[in-house]
Amino acid sequence: MEIENSGQEKERAILAGVDLEDGDDFEYSMEELKNLAQSCNMQVVGIITQKMDMVNKALYMGTGKVEELKEFADTQDADVIVFDNALTPSQLRNLQQILKKPILDRTSLILDIFSTRARTREAKLQVETAKLQYLLPRLVGMHEALSRQGGGSGLANKGAGEKKLELDRRKIEHRLAELRKELEVVAKERETQRKKRVASHLPLVALVGYTNAGKSTLMNRLLDRYMQDGEKKVLEQDMLFATLETTVRRIDVPDRASFLLSDTVGFIHKLPTLLVKAFRSTLEEVKNADLLLHVVDYSDENYKRQIEVTEQTLKEIDCADIPVIYVFNKAERCMDELPRVSGDNRIYMAAGKGIGIEELAKLISDRLHEHYRQEIFLIPYDKGQILSYLMEHAQVKRTEYTEDGIRMEVSCSREDASRYSQYSC
Repeated sequence: MEIENSGQEKERAILAGVDLEDGDDFEYSMEELKNLAQSCNMQVVGIITQKMDMVNKALYMGTGKVEELKEFADTQDADVIVFDNALTPSQLRNLQQILKKPILDRTSLILDIFSTRARTREAKLQVETAKLQYLLPRLVGMHEALSRQGGGSGLANKGAGEKKLELDRRKIEHRLAELRKELEVVAKERETQRKKRVASHLPLVALVGYTNAGKSTLMNRLLDRYMQDGEKKVLEQDMLFATLETTVRRIDVPDRASFLLSDTVGFIHKLPTLLVKAFRSTLEEVKNADLLLHVVDYSDENYKRQIEVTEQTLKEIDCADIPVIYVFNKAERCMDELPRVSGDNRIYMAAGKGIGIEELAKLISDRLHEHYRQEIFLIPYDKGQILSYLMEHAQVKRTEYTEDGIRMEVSCSREDASRYSQYSC
């Protein structure tokens, strides 16, 4: 049992977890749960844990520990109890009957955070879908917790009579059907945008990594350095899940070929499957990438664990085979000489301070173009569109104006080399 004090007047929360001693980093998981709770404007006033061989199917924790939790919650005047793992509908119902307080689990806590962070229409639709899918099998015993959240789904969740529950179920199922139709429209719009990007023949680089590792900051520093367009910058804040929507920006690096850079939602330990499914269309940007920038908060003592979580999530969404550059960010907090490039897929840098941006851009360019071919083309003067295309999509090393046309030494993709082979010297 652990008691924590804070002078701030916030919703008072007690955290509860079961250590199965199964190799999972339980202490790290509980510390992360605390950070999640604080992101939901909660004051953690106590933590109760229990070591078990397996979770109790009826109550998640042992019967005696649940009674201890109830007494502790009453003593600490807790407003809500938060469990580290996802609770089954029956566990939630049984715990609610004993504890007599609003109950949340890790999944509902993350859903709460996503609800407050969602800004675009697509993100709001995705989060609402996930929340309602989570809620549907858990209606019994959830009403107190839902009233605490202000009825995030738009339903008046008060009263627990059978008729009320059945009415709620019908409302949720109807709303889910509406959301699926709206998301289908958004998915088609996103697919149209994706086809346009594919048609541009620009390689796509996707930022991935643990939440709050600095992905959005990295994108903004690249935009500052190479694009000088403040309107294109994305939100960057020191908070969990600051970014929920995918943003794609073009980066033009002088003397190197351009590429598209995509920033998307961060990952986290035990990221709810509901959210992965709901954000499927958003995560498609990652699946279509030519290169991943795996951004890691190198100053976090648990960074190795966070790398494992991100790699496991990438595996689950079928992205494990995409080439990766590991970007060890915030390295100024634990290293003196920066930037430091290690091989062709590791860089230690400080995006927030603008340290290592040029070195990263070079690393990206080298990795994207390692399979490019060196070609010499002679482009006739009346083929200006081909000249423009190569200037935009290839790395032009040298140009020379001759009587017969413009002689260009370029590094280009195999597809472009084949497409313009008739102009090859």
